[in-house]
Amino acid sequence: MTSDILINGEPASPDDLAHQALVNYGAYTSFRVEHGAVRGLDLHLARLGQAAVELFGESPGEAEFRRLLARAVEGRDKAWMRVSLFSPEIGHRDPSFVGRPKVMTVVSPPPPPLAAQMRVTAVKYERKPAHLKHVATFGATCARRTARAAGFDDALFVDDQGHVSEGVTWNIGFIKGNGVVWPQAPMLAGVTQVLIERGLAEVGLSSQTRPVHVSELAGFDGAFLCNSATPACPITAVDDTVFAVDPTLMTAIETAWAANDPLPLTVQHA
Repeated sequence: MTSDILINGEPASPDDLAHQALVNYGAYTSFRVEHGAVRGLDLHLARLGQAAVELFGESPGEAEFRRLLARAVEGRDKAWMRVSLFSPEIGHRDPSFVGRPKVMTVVSPPPPPLAAQMRVTAVKYERKPAHLKHVATFGATCARRTARAAGFDDALFVDDQGHVSEGVTWNIGFIKGNGVVWPQAPMLAGVTQVLIERGLAEVGLSSQTRPVHVSELAGFDGAFLCNSATPACPITAVDDTVFAVDPTLMTAIETAWAANDPLPLTVQHA
């Protein structure tokens, strides 16, 4: 897989790349670009702006984000983009810099979905801070590695009290009758989850968000995961709790996601 890397719209320098490798302070978002448009672009831009202010004290602003994103995908009909925020002024010895972060765009061919179905194991873990899509991914990657070594496909995070939050790189939804139940816990508000939520009523499904304890999983009719690369993937089991897979329901959830039209990177002015 080949990737094109720009920083603030210019070819990445060795110094900036070295900093990224050595200092894991920053945030990112990632998504599929099709013909200059992105599904859920408003949510991705809001995520970047919030993270920039919270982690660095200042945001480049929506107009600059749009310019850099459009610059990065020039000449491509379809691509996968990761947008990262970092500052070479922030390091382990002196993290006190306050100001506008640099914007790194990495463009590569679109990846396939995570899987056709998943069998996962519940592990006690919480990303901190959970509401940010940050670059400190050691704990999450370690959890996935441990889960696969134990014979599972991935890990599902639960807190010390056994409440479900999220997966390693995905959100989870549970099926109950003709509705979706989303876990309520410290977690990342996934863009794909929000897009599905927006479209559920159009496909005749209801939705609610509430705490979900692992002890009640057997009472659900099914489960699925979702992220920007995988709109809906059935989860066949969480440890010993097995879920049936309803292809019609999975299609309805994907239809709810697809009801959100891609939004153009560049704003057309009258």
